[in-house]
Amino acid sequence: METAKKLGIWMDHANAHLIEYTEPMVTKIVTSKFTDAEREESLERSERIMHNKEKHDDSEYYKEIGEVIRNYDEILLFGPTDAKTELLNILKKNHLFSKIKFEIKKSDKMTENQEHAFVKDYFSKE
Repeated sequence: METAKKLGIWMDHANAHLIEYTEPMVTKIVTSKFTDAEREESLERSERIMHNKEKHDDSEYYKEIGEVIRNYDEILLFGPTDAKTELLNILKKNHLFSKIKFEIKKSDKMTENQEHAFVKDYFSKE
């Protein structure tokens, strides 16, 4: 029987830390292109422009994370914001992700070691 590929993702709206459940664990970081500077610049022009830019950049950010997720069987999404729920709602609409098991957990901001421990603790209980 093939071992399930497992991935933990700590995320907020700016960064996603993708942590493969392997030994040793390695973190890959995906960063949203919608930065605070970009938010200020587009807000100066118009609030509508800012929201459109943010929505477009969020879509690209979630798409980039989704490309990585497609290669895994089990995903743990955790973090302090609603970004994890937004990502899951987008992925559930796509049949490519229908066979992947997802779990969402609330967590605070963490160090890399805390993230690794959180992922290890979650997947080792299964």
